Parts: sequence; C-alpha cells; structure tokens
Amino acid sequence: MQKRQMGNLKENVGLLGFGCMRLPTLSNGEIDEEEAVRIVRYGIQHGVNYLDTAYNYHQGKSEEFVGRVVKDGYREKVNIATKLPVWLVNSFEDCEKIFNEQLTRLDVETVDYYLLHALNRETWLKSKKHGVLDFLETMQKQGKIKNIGFSFHDELEVFKEIVDGYAWDFCQIQLNYMDDFYQAGVEGLEYAASKGLGVIVMEPLRGGKLVHNVPPEVKEIFELSGQDRSLAEWAFKWVANFPEVSLILSGMGKFEEVAENIKVLDNATPNSLSAEELSLFKQAKKLYNERVKISCTDCKYCLPCPQNIEIPRIFDLYNTASIYNSFSSDGWQYKELIKKGHDGARCIECGQCEDVCPQNLKIIDTLKMAHTAFARDL
Repeated sequence: MQKRQMGNLKENVGLLGFGCMRLPTLSNGEIDEEEAVRIVRYGIQHGVNYLDTAYNYHQGKSEEFVGRVVKDGYREKVNIATKLPVWLVNSFEDCEKIFNEQLTRLDVETVDYYLLHALNRETWLKSKKHGVLDFLETMQKQGKIKNIGFSFHDELEVFKEIVDGYAWDFCQIQLNYMDDFYQAGVEGLEYAASKGLGVIVMEPLRGGKLVHNVPPEVKEIFELSGQDRSLAEWAFKWVANFPEVSLILSGMGKFEEVAENIKVLDNATPNSLSAEELSLFKQAKKLYNERVKISCTDCKYCLPCPQNIEIPRIFDLYNTASIYNSFSSDGWQYKELIKKGHDGARCIECGQCEDVCPQNLKIIDTLKMAHTAFARDL
C-alpha cells in the first residue's frame, strides 16, 4: 500500500484508511462480525494501517468491533482513530466520561488519532467554552491520546478559524470532485496542509453517489476516455492527485470494495492525472449540475414560513436527489421532515415566500414537485 506522510508528524500512513461506519450488517441491523472481521483484517494484511470509528457509529457498536478486530496481533499493525461527540459535551467532566467509555469499548490504553467530531461554528465555540482542548492536552500528556485533530462540516471561513485556533496535528474534511468548493474544499485542503496539518479526506465517493445510479451521460464522459477504470477508481484518483492529501477514508462494507480500493490507491500517486483526464471531471461536474432543479441560494429570505415548511432544506434535498438519482436512498431525510411537519405538502400557497425571494423562484410549484418526487419512494 502506498504510504504518505501525515503532515508534519513523523508518521507515514497507508493512503487508504478503513472507515468503520458502513461495516457489513445482518438482517437485524447488527454488525456481521464474521464478514466484517474478514474484510478489515484483509485490508490490514494488505497495507491498510488506519481504522476510523466514532462514538456513535453503528449505534455505538463500531468502537467495540474495532477493539475486537485488532486482537490477535493486529493492534501493533494499525492506528486507531475515534472521535469525541462534542454535541454531547456540556462540561469538562463529560469529556472524561465519554473518553473513558471509548477506551473501554476499544479495549486500548491509547488512541492514536483522536478527533473532535464534525466541528462547525457552534460546536467549536462549545469546545472552547467547556475546556475540551485542555482535556485533550491532558490526555495527550498522559499518553492516552497520541495525535489531536478534528473532522469538519461547515463553511471555509469557519474551517480556517478552527485551523488557526489550535496547534492541531491533523484534520478530516469532505472532498471529492463534486465538492471541490464545498465546505473546506480544495482551498481548505491546501490551507491546512500549509499549516503543517495532515489532511484526511472523507466521502471521496460522496457516500456512494458518484458510483451508484450515475446518469448515463456522466458515465459516457469517462467511458469515452479510453481508460479502463471504474467510476470509483476515477473518483479516488481525483482525490489522490492532491499531494496535500495524507489519507483517504473509505467506508467499505464488501470484500470486493476493499480489494479494489487497495489496488487503486496503491497506484494513485500525486500529480499523476493529465490535463486531459482532469478535464473529464469538469465535464462530469457540469453535467451533474445541469440536473439541478431549482437555483436556491439558501439565503433563507423565505423563512420563517407560516406553515413551518423548511423550504431551503427541501430544495437542497430535491436538488441532490435529482443530481445523483438518489430519491430512494435520500428519501428518509424527507420522511423526517414529514414527521416533524416541515414538508412541502404543508404549503397553503399563501405566496409570502415568493414575494420576498430575491431569485424570483417558483417556490410553491417546486415544493409540490419535490413532495411528489419523494412521495413516490416513501
């Protein structure tokens, strides 16, 4: 497995990291222990040396599984990464309680890479308020945490503020060829790397959306290249092309995925894509974006809606599902809006939203279309 240096840390990691959020499961939803052990250990045997889990993955069972899978001599071969759920922290004591529970679940004395989970502006401020960073430093001095980092979901400005706000060892961001300007994006990747942080990339396949139910016109772009590559290989190579990327996480639930990803990332070297190949991603992104149904800018002028409809949220879900042919897989999110009484069917056509929309969008009609589209799969 190709290895890359983790920022300024004197550590090399296999380029492919095993994300333990989408492990194979049984019909009852429990982790398929036998198959999960098989595929994770296969990965380790072939150079994967970073296992990523979190407090809440698989309803809290993922950390316990990781603790078991690294038995029998595998602990010495891997780095274990897990995350502090900052949203559950309301005091310094909460940090200690949760972390000790994680050590018990993992059955280890040291966590190699410990992250503040899914930081945004709100949880970043919360972390500082409740002394979370002081807690991490204390654990690091005691040898219970080796490297300190954070995963991120917010705007670029917030990302830079967090990067500059503490002497981090590494960070974890969402990045793929569709999200090059989303959240931290490529600019955030380069900014963090310039500060000496190792950068771990999550969602390189955008949760599978770049490989499943892909529109024919997008498939054709890559097929006409003459390269014998799967859609997953194309997407991985785009991320791996950045020399600033230290490690790429993949949530693998099938043996075939593990085997393919190991093969792909062993040969996906920095700056190896040609100008012609890079142009294919721009063409694919353009075709995807042409599938956008409504040009909502999320300005929220339409809120509050008298009927409590979450208009920008619905339009975001509608656009995403239209782009990636994912109405079935994303429908659960719209179902949650229905349960809360925030769905498009609540519209009484008062027109208040359209009166204030700076984009002059046909909000009423689009809410109806969105509800109809999602209702087919509910």
